[in-house]
Amino acid sequence: MGRRNSKRLPPKSGWAVYLKTSSEEAQNPENSQRRQRHAIERSLFERTDLPVYNEYIDNLSGRYADNRPGYQQMLEDARAGHFSHVAVENAERFGRNDTEALVAIDALHELGIAVRFADYPDLDPIDPDDRILVSLSFTLARRESIKLGQRVTGGLHAKLRSGGFVGMPPDGYMNCEEKTDVLVKTQNGKYSRWVEQDPDRIHIWRLAWDLLLEDRMTLEDICEELHTRGYTYRSGRPFVEVKSNGRRKVNKNTLSHIFHNWFYAGWVVSDKAGIPPKTVRGQWQPLLTTEEFERGLEILARRNRHRVVKRKHDYLLKGLIHVDLPGGTKPVKLTGSTSNASRSGGGTAYYCVPSSNVNILCSTIDDQIPVALMGIQVDPDLIPLIRESYTDELARKLGHLRPSEREELEAALRAVDEEEARTARLYAAGKITERVWDNLWAEWQDRRRTLQINLEALQQKQTFHIRNLDAALTIIAKVGILYSKLERGDQKDLLRQMVERVVVNPEGTIIRLELLPPFSYLRHVTKRVQDNGGAAVQGKTKTSTKAGQCSDYVLSGDPTRIRT
Repeated sequence: MGRRNSKRLPPKSGWAVYLKTSSEEAQNPENSQRRQRHAIERSLFERTDLPVYNEYIDNLSGRYADNRPGYQQMLEDARAGHFSHVAVENAERFGRNDTEALVAIDALHELGIAVRFADYPDLDPIDPDDRILVSLSFTLARRESIKLGQRVTGGLHAKLRSGGFVGMPPDGYMNCEEKTDVLVKTQNGKYSRWVEQDPDRIHIWRLAWDLLLEDRMTLEDICEELHTRGYTYRSGRPFVEVKSNGRRKVNKNTLSHIFHNWFYAGWVVSDKAGIPPKTVRGQWQPLLTTEEFERGLEILARRNRHRVVKRKHDYLLKGLIHVDLPGGTKPVKLTGSTSNASRSGGGTAYYCVPSSNVNILCSTIDDQIPVALMGIQVDPDLIPLIRESYTDELARKLGHLRPSEREELEAALRAVDEEEARTARLYAAGKITERVWDNLWAEWQDRRRTLQINLEALQQKQTFHIRNLDAALTIIAKVGILYSKLERGDQKDLLRQMVERVVVNPEGTIIRLELLPPFSYLRHVTKRVQDNGGAAVQGKTKTSTKAGQCSDYVLSGDPTRIRT
């Protein structure tokens, strides 16, 4: 977002309310929104007479925060000057992390719009001191989230290791629970839960196992037999689907998964909990013995050894290739299709749009990739200037050219030391108790730790981003040559690390390569350096001594970076 135009009119007085629910609250987002709305009204709206312009809501996981429709609409209305304040329950609702939230807050501030949080109504995130508190709230929220996840995962794994089961049991079994009495409530909680056989369905799977152990019927035959008897899967899906044209589709994959599930033999198996087969007995009645289960696995393995695997074509640009169609608003994704795949040569592979006349030979597009990659290579002479421009911009974005932030953190650390010293004198004089001293000392340690983490982060963020750039520069400076020397599997990996999508026209000619970060940003910096006539940033020249040192640093064979 650019700088605020000096001619921009001030925004209209009013509130915009932003509500966001995360993936943990997705099952009942309305309750979360009501709670957020109540907190905002009680803490912020009771203090002011400003009207509420609109409410913006996003129901999605934090990983998709870049595409939040409610947030993007709020930004559009902010640029139009429809409101002067944004109300949010807390800072964590505004972004996935402190960096994203602070960038959003700064963007709104440049438009003349203030952001306020219901949990800290007097907090101004633009104020340097209050800004530190916003960062601290993110640190504490992340720590609590990580600890909560560890506790939940640990509890689930402990239940599995004791023979319990987590989640929905497989078909033929059901979850049961009953409310506990007062005497055992403290040990088992309010409810006692267990797994038992479903009397309405367990006989279906006993029959299926008997048919398998007879070793006379294939999986298709077993599905047909179960379908003939009127049975279906628990979801209602039939074992055999009869199409409108009379063709029959046998749904045998789910049946195969059931025949490989150790649950039916009474064993707990979990890769995540580190529980291999035949180590932990489950607390439920097994459907068959361990010997029967292993004999069924042996039958399936023997049959699988004689199965003829259909030849599959390896599509180089699978998931990346798109086509720009005439009159289309956006590129359409292409899929891979191979005609006559059973032939000895493997058939002819196409990239196509299903149910259309768009069919482009894979070889036509794949052969253009090396040339396209040569087109995005960076002139090695520009590398030191690109890195210098990048470093300067990064410093401005992260605040490294504003020493006041570091000075404020260091001053906060000194204030903690001084407060501890003053309190120590009171403790030595017997004016405060030992219990009060212990509580205060623990608080000081937490504050010191958080401030030190923020101090280290000021430098580490820049180092991390610069190392990312170094790796990207090393790759993009040589990508055209490197690509041609790689095996096909490595070529696919390289493309997926660099390219977001390849866009072609209906004739199969590559129009453009859309790159992933940091390569897309690198192209932007490269163009800016070229447009400046070889100057990385204002006041810098191409013959800069520092730029020469950066070139040696980028092109050195440092083992901590990506090797080419």
